Amino acid sequence: MNGVSTIPPVLNIGAVFALNSTIGKVAKVAIEAAVEDVNSNPAILGGTKLKLTVHDTNYSRFLGMVEALTLLENETVAIIGPQFSVIAHLVSHIANEFQVPLLSFAATDPSLSSLQYPFFVRTTQSDLYQMAAIADIVDYFGWRNVIALYVDDDHGRNGIAALGDKLAEKRCWLSHKVPLSPKGSRNQIIDTLLTVSSMMSRILVLHTYDIWGLEVLNAAKHLRMMESGYVWIVTDWLSSILDTDSQLHSEKMDDIQGVLTLRMYTQSSEEKRKFVTRWSNLTRRNTLNGPIGLNSFGLYAYDTLWLLAHAIGAFFDQGGNISFSEDSKLSELSRGDMRFSSMSIFNGGKMLLDNILQVNMTGVTGPIKFTSDRDLINPAYEVINIIGTGSRRIGYWSNYSGLSVVPPEALYKEPSNRSASSQHLYSAVWPGQTTQKPRGWVFPNNGRHLRIGVPSQVIYPEFVAQGKGTDKFSGYCIDVFTAVLELLPYAVPYKLVPFGDGHNSPKRFDLLRLVSEDVYDAAVGDFAITTERTKMVDFTQPYIESGLVVVAPIKKLNSNAWAFLNPFTPNMWCVTGIFFLVVGVVVWILEHRLNDDFRGPPRRQIGTILWFSFSTLFFSHKERTVNSLSRLVLIIWLFVVLILTSSYTASLTSILTVEQLSSPIKDIQSLVASSDHIGYQRGSFAENYLTDELNIDKSRLVPLNTAEEYEKALTDGPKNGGVSAVIDERAYMEVFLSTRCEFSIIGQEFTRIGWGFAFPRDSPLAVDMSIAILELSENGDLQRIHDKWLTRSACSSQGAKQEADRLHLKSFWGLFVLCGVACLLALLIYLIQIVRQFARHYLDLQELESAGPSSQSSRLQTFISFAGEKEVVIKNLSKKRKLERASTGDIDKDKSTDGDLNGSVNPGNEAKLVAFEVFGHNSHFY
Repeated sequence: MNGVSTIPPVLNIGAVFALNSTIGKVAKVAIEAAVEDVNSNPAILGGTKLKLTVHDTNYSRFLGMVEALTLLENETVAIIGPQFSVIAHLVSHIANEFQVPLLSFAATDPSLSSLQYPFFVRTTQSDLYQMAAIADIVDYFGWRNVIALYVDDDHGRNGIAALGDKLAEKRCWLSHKVPLSPKGSRNQIIDTLLTVSSMMSRILVLHTYDIWGLEVLNAAKHLRMMESGYVWIVTDWLSSILDTDSQLHSEKMDDIQGVLTLRMYTQSSEEKRKFVTRWSNLTRRNTLNGPIGLNSFGLYAYDTLWLLAHAIGAFFDQGGNISFSEDSKLSELSRGDMRFSSMSIFNGGKMLLDNILQVNMTGVTGPIKFTSDRDLINPAYEVINIIGTGSRRIGYWSNYSGLSVVPPEALYKEPSNRSASSQHLYSAVWPGQTTQKPRGWVFPNNGRHLRIGVPSQVIYPEFVAQGKGTDKFSGYCIDVFTAVLELLPYAVPYKLVPFGDGHNSPKRFDLLRLVSEDVYDAAVGDFAITTERTKMVDFTQPYIESGLVVVAPIKKLNSNAWAFLNPFTPNMWCVTGIFFLVVGVVVWILEHRLNDDFRGPPRRQIGTILWFSFSTLFFSHKERTVNSLSRLVLIIWLFVVLILTSSYTASLTSILTVEQLSSPIKDIQSLVASSDHIGYQRGSFAENYLTDELNIDKSRLVPLNTAEEYEKALTDGPKNGGVSAVIDERAYMEVFLSTRCEFSIIGQEFTRIGWGFAFPRDSPLAVDMSIAILELSENGDLQRIHDKWLTRSACSSQGAKQEADRLHLKSFWGLFVLCGVACLLALLIYLIQIVRQFARHYLDLQELESAGPSSQSSRLQTFISFAGEKEVVIKNLSKKRKLERASTGDIDKDKSTDGDLNGSVNPGNEAKLVAFEVFGHNSHFY
């Protein structure tokens, strides 16, 4: 039915978009110029000409679908458009059915890139990247909470969904998504904006269409939402209006002062410069209302036609044919003016689509090439700030390098760097004509004060106390809170609300849970920051350090006759005594062969070892050392002795001069190992810690409500219905012990925590409060508040220590290891020296002994005798033996014959004679 042509003279190309829209009127001129340029260049399609048919959708989804079907009646091989994403969703189904590629230069909905629309090709940037740019801007300025206003259709919803994902990657979030009806009246817009103005966040992202986006901003200006404190980030529809209508009315410019918007970035090139130069002539010729400006969508529309032309050329080069076939499913639907039977399937549509996706060219927008996800390469945007009667570019964003103040192509040659330090933008002028970065949030202007929950603390009024019959609170925590609020650069309306019955200490966990459920806006008091609690709420910076400690009764210890043994533990005494003996033995071994001070009868030598080793304690040893190895050992040992004696003296001084206290509880481990009852403050986190972390049975835990109950339970003891110890936070216990000297903290803190104020998760006020707490600490006010409420009395400052710390082996094991290694190394070197001397001086003796009977035991005895002999004697005897052997050798030559007549000398007897000569008179240790 339909003819087949290898290379037809004319190809039908369709286009559907809203001709009267900001983007449409520019795109029409750009596409027509591109068709003219392609048809005038025979190198592209040879003799084939493109015939363009443009249909107006007039902003209507239905008309967009109808116009697309109308184009298909004329054997159209490709359709450019549509402009709007909502129409693209509908027309894409038609393109799929008839296998006609659909190339859109303006439909930016990220969901159009899915596999659901195989014949849809986006020839512009996806909103996925525009939303990534907005998320990077929000993160760059340190904001976290964003409100999104969007047109309630596929374009708006899917774009904002992408924004939410990108913000989440930056640990930011959309606090509210506010839809705007595409056909909403001004009153509806105002009502919506009034709702937004009552919210906390002041970071507003507006994602809508150019046809009424300005109306939203005008309404915001009317509601004073364009004043200082607000931040408006608008998607690229606003930059398109500014580029298209450079003479925008001054009243409209007043409505958008301080707004940030984005513009798709196109690289500077010769092709772009030439096309921009032609633009005024093109618009003057093709428009009735005079010249119009060129926006980024116009550049992409121009390149879209060229991209299609290159793909058709490649299609022909590959032998593609332009042919169509009937769709059997439509043949029976022809009725009225809709001739469904005339709509045919493009047989070469799949092949043409593949060629479109494989195009690699350079256009007026820069390099054009598709990724595997069908997105254009190198997505980038300009960040525009509306100022005065125009706009100012404050930076760029690219998917490669993030925010920068240099063009993206300059960074493509360098390694990608998305670190926070590499992100830069120039300063901006914000709504209200201020250059100071807006905080990004305010307290809702709804007349409601913040409800601050305060635990009814009845144990320690120094921290929190409510005045009787009033709603006023006082105490350390309250003073810190009010001092922090005074440092904030804005007022915080609040009301303190008591939590608890006033008799029993309330559970802090319950109050924090209510904060997480928005029953309270915050909680102020003695809240320990724990892992479990941070899963519910956000805490400020700690304003006081604390930790769990053990408090138990103590008694005074009087000094005794054996007090001098207390500085060292038993293990320390044993190891020290052993090393005294070891060092003495090592020095004796090293000096015995060289030094007469270390020789003599066995009884005398044992005494020398003991005297020498223990005299080093007082550095009073009289024996001199001559061996270098023994001197090395002695130097290291004397250093160890110096450290030990200094530490011992300091510890003994403390023991004899400071009052000593004793308790049957030594530390938390001994308390856990016992079966005694343990007290804790009702409502604190100590109960969960003791049961969950230390595995203490709940039956052993006794909740206490007042300081008097603490005192009574500790005084009674476990045998009289009390407790052996109380576990509570140090901050509490220091107050408790300030007037009760009969109790004391045992050991050290076994947890490290701090106290903070609690806010709902992701509350910006928590961040500002943390900064103010740090400032309060740096200027000294935090310490002054602490001294006002929590200064200890003389009893408390006396110390809550059980006893002076004894010196343990673990504190000195490094010194002992060093000394031990030195001893072993010296002995090893000494042994090697002895073996070498024995081999050198007695080689001749070994030769004689080999001629006669010999055994291992005899050799060992000889070596031991050698090692015990004085070295100078060995050397003298060795020299004497060498002289005798030399003279004996001369005599043997003269009497060799007599030797044969008189018989041979027994070598074994000769060896015994030599050994007797060497050791006969010197085989003792004198």
